[in-house]
Amino acid sequence: LAGRVGSAMAAELGTMRVTEQIDALACMGANPIYYLVVPRLLACLLLIPVLTIMADFMGVFGGHTFSVYVFQIDFHHYWSNSADYVMNFDIFSGLAKSLFFGATIALVACYQGFYCGAGAEGVGRAATASFVYSFVIILVLDLVMNVQLEALYKTLWPDQARLL
Repeated sequence: LAGRVGSAMAAELGTMRVTEQIDALACMGANPIYYLVVPRLLACLLLIPVLTIMADFMGVFGGHTFSVYVFQIDFHHYWSNSADYVMNFDIFSGLAKSLFFGATIALVACYQGFYCGAGAEGVGRAATASFVYSFVIILVLDLVMNVQLEALYKTLWPDQARLL
């Protein structure tokens, strides 16, 4: 998503900057941040967790289909083992991380697009920089959040050992 969504946002805002549409909004008395950045941020905050839920369901049912029809694993055995290994906290942590990743993608892309260089080259550089910065920030954020969420899990449920 950082590549597709973030680059598209940066390119769109960069094109608006180059063609002076953002300056025109400011001249009309409108705040460009409220009109251009906030809707993109809200869209990423709301829809990336929805995409995460959809991807989780598709992964579980894809794993079920593959396990049952290719490896001939019993239907009930698959679901009982899946329920044993997937905890509610795992689902919560995945959704929490997707919120932060969505905010990162939107904020980095909007910043890069809003402050891009002049011309088509500046727009291209902003789109590329948006992807690279988002990707690196998401990797670091994933590491930090994994450590913090694991510590939270061990604090809340010290008796339960993680299976993996």
